[in-house]
Amino acid sequence: MQDTTLPITEHKADLVVIGAGSGGLSAAAGAAMFGLKVVLYEKHEMGGDCLNYGCVPSKALLSAAKAAQSARDAAKYGVTVSAPTTDWTAVKAHVRRAIDTIAPVDSQERFEGLGVTVIREAASFADKNTIVSASSRTRARRIVIATGSTAFIPPIEGLAEAPYLTNETIFSMPDFPEHLVILGGGPIGMEMAQAFTRLGAKTTVIEMGRALGKSDPAHAGVAIDALRKEGVTILEGHKAVRVSADGKRIKVHTEHDGTSPVIEGSHLLVAVGRRTMLDGLNLEPGKVDHDRKGVVVGDNLRSRSNPRVWALGDAAGREQFTHVAGWHASVFARRAFFKQGTKADSLPIPAVTYTSPEVAQIGLTETEARKKFGDDIDTSSFAFDENDRAIAEEKTLGEAKLVIRKGSLVGASIVGEGAGEILQVIGVAMSNGLKVKDLTNFISPYPTRSEVVKRAASAHFTETLFSPSAKRLVGLLQRIP
Repeated sequence: MQDTTLPITEHKADLVVIGAGSGGLSAAAGAAMFGLKVVLYEKHEMGGDCLNYGCVPSKALLSAAKAAQSARDAAKYGVTVSAPTTDWTAVKAHVRRAIDTIAPVDSQERFEGLGVTVIREAASFADKNTIVSASSRTRARRIVIATGSTAFIPPIEGLAEAPYLTNETIFSMPDFPEHLVILGGGPIGMEMAQAFTRLGAKTTVIEMGRALGKSDPAHAGVAIDALRKEGVTILEGHKAVRVSADGKRIKVHTEHDGTSPVIEGSHLLVAVGRRTMLDGLNLEPGKVDHDRKGVVVGDNLRSRSNPRVWALGDAAGREQFTHVAGWHASVFARRAFFKQGTKADSLPIPAVTYTSPEVAQIGLTETEARKKFGDDIDTSSFAFDENDRAIAEEKTLGEAKLVIRKGSLVGASIVGEGAGEILQVIGVAMSNGLKVKDLTNFISPYPTRSEVVKRAASAHFTETLFSPSAKRLVGLLQRIP
């Protein structure tokens, strides 16, 4: 509710943006550069979860962990180094530097320089086109909700009273964990498990279902096996039913195949999923319908109940990725400013788990494609152990797999070193309607890992290219002078 004891500043805006994460900042910057009057509300940190608690700090931490692992692996290349040790204070400083280096791009100062009015207060709806905060009241032609998400805390007995960590606190925890127990075997949980193992901690992942359950099962298995070999304990099919704390120790009581294993550690990270942040927005006066996933929108990202309102990123109740929020901002700009018909689902969405090896996915997995199209699906793969660059680096674990229907790409999955980077060329192909054959018709520099894409595409045609009928045709053509 608005605090009427403070003086209220009245604003009129072409666009109000609530939330200064990836989607909100992109929408605000675009509108401002088009000369529109923009008011941006943010009650926490500029840059949102990704910059401050998610993508950036996690990848910085992973880079420190990779450096430690490189030292352990150096001997196989003929290089002798001492065993790595971790200075947690220095690691946190590295993480902080990464955040601070990127922060000016998302800063209040930058956006005010673009002409945006930035209000660092909680915002809520007063009516269908009015947003209020403690010191402001803004009437707007359009309103964008881009409030992101936060860690979901499951209703497990004793968890609320336990000293658990989330992505918002793990990168700044004072002490390095002796044994980090992680609830959740999704991308966040698995990335953090490997990172802290490589930095010297004992780690245990507790997953109710299958770890990396949204990835291609075979490729997820490759990553899971790799993490286990590095020392990560991954307990699949374990349901956490109770959490208890005893001094400096924390216990997770589980159920598994009729047994009741208890996992004890020094720290507990909760990484079981994300919850859309719509708290405090007072959506009812704004006539903004919503459900547990987010604002109820169509493929145009526009509220079905209040056409003045748009939702971007996690608030739209779709895939929870920073790059999706950025894409949503583009969809909003194209539709709102240029009256184009671009839809939120018009491009395939890539997803990458940044473990070593990485697991990258775009479009449908093979399992999803066969469920949707039946037997009208073909796959074509190429293994990293046949890639010369991977062989030279002794990092041959993994493969690239294309999922194909009638010569068109409907999905792809890659597991291996640099999988997220390699996926890019497939993303370009799928986003622009290119066929599998088009992935064979370019010159790939040698030696690169990205050659696996071209080789996987070429493998799709091998049987046809070297069939008996093709051999007969070649024989006939040789008679032509």
